[in-house]
Amino acid sequence: MQLPNSVHISDITIRDGFQHEEHFIPTESKIWLGKQLIKCGFKALEVTNFGNPKGMPQFKDADDVMRGIRQTKNGFDGAGDTQLTAVTIREKAIERAIQAKLDGYGPDRILLMVSTSEAHHLVNSGLSLSEYWKMSEKYIQQAKDVGLKVCGTVSTIWGCPISGPTDLNLAVEFSKRWLDIGADDIEHADHDGSGTPVSVYKYFSMLLDQIPDPSKHLVHLHTTRGWGLANALAALQAGTTHFESTMGGIGGQPANFVDGVPVAGTGKYYTQDPNISGLISTEDFAVMLDEMGIETNLDIDLILETGKMVERIVGRPLRSESIKSGRIPTHLKSNFSA
Repeated sequence: MQLPNSVHISDITIRDGFQHEEHFIPTESKIWLGKQLIKCGFKALEVTNFGNPKGMPQFKDADDVMRGIRQTKNGFDGAGDTQLTAVTIREKAIERAIQAKLDGYGPDRILLMVSTSEAHHLVNSGLSLSEYWKMSEKYIQQAKDVGLKVCGTVSTIWGCPISGPTDLNLAVEFSKRWLDIGADDIEHADHDGSGTPVSVYKYFSMLLDQIPDPSKHLVHLHTTRGWGLANALAALQAGTTHFESTMGGIGGQPANFVDGVPVAGTGKYYTQDPNISGLISTEDFAVMLDEMGIETNLDIDLILETGKMVERIVGRPLRSESIKSGRIPTHLKSNFSA
């Protein structure tokens, strides 16, 4: 097996994980988790969405969360290089992030998003793809002028929950386009768990042939059908080294029902069971890499402790096996590592 010596994991629980919860996660809990994740050694966190909270009330505390985690980050020795990201799909959100940056508490990086499926993209952003590319080119420059880094997401790579199959070649073209208009890196997203190990390996092999720097690529995999870690292994074998995950494997499509009130979100849920839409579990992925001898520079034991607390924060058992079974006992370990 061709595997890297080290892997970089970005935890995106506070944004992508909590956005799917149907009750409001207290601001204090989000800030507490940010502090814990920094203690665990994560150098990249996605912490909120600066979009309109009317449709996504989970983010009505975006400024307070950003301030709180920024203050926490600044108070830790060695945490100054932890990158904080906010999602900014549309113009007003980008403008809000720029102002927050100028005010001294804003993100280090913002995230914009296109889908290879025009139908999904329109639901997600409210713009056509041509309109969105034009808007992105303008606002990326404005963001960079104030020192913000920019991530360009490509989603529905392996299929669209609205319109069906998509073209892998188009996702590679979109990735090149993001870099051409100034994005610093690219998130490659399987938002509804349509990818299989074979198709994930094929895509990232194609991608790295065209854009060979693995630090430019973030692997964002959902485990809707239980294939998440198998897909992550396929991506590793293709040559990727940077991944995103959430504690307990939570997250996905923004909730359309919060604290007993129907809200817009992004419309009807793509899955019949809203509790199976999440990403690969940070705990399980970190433990798997560690047992394979792949360096993550993370405190694995503290991650497992934090995962147990996240279950209490959301109020239900989550999709992490490692917080139940723990790490492999030393006397049972084999010599089969990378």
